[in-house]
Amino acid sequence: MPEGSRATLPGYEWLKGMLTDEGRNKKVAELKLIADELGVTLAQFSLAWCAKNPNVSTVITGASNADQVRENMTALDAIPLLTKEIMDRVDLISYF
Repeated sequence: MPEGSRATLPGYEWLKGMLTDEGRNKKVAELKLIADELGVTLAQFSLAWCAKNPNVSTVITGASNADQVRENMTALDAIPLLTKEIMDRVDLISYF
């Protein structure tokens, strides 16, 4: 762990597993499985999770074209799919 990395700070221990390519890829693959179960893209799932998360006050999106803007906005339709069970599953993936 690089000195000064946030992953070395109290409360940021969950970042340790995200700092390697292998750790990130595994977590993204697990999150994509949940998105697939819900019938949404990973981008829609991610934006919906941000919007539903009580610790997030603002969701800022970016897009290179109109199709990406439409996909981002349809993430709003995915918010009701994120039940407590789904949010808990995401927490387990994110923190361990």
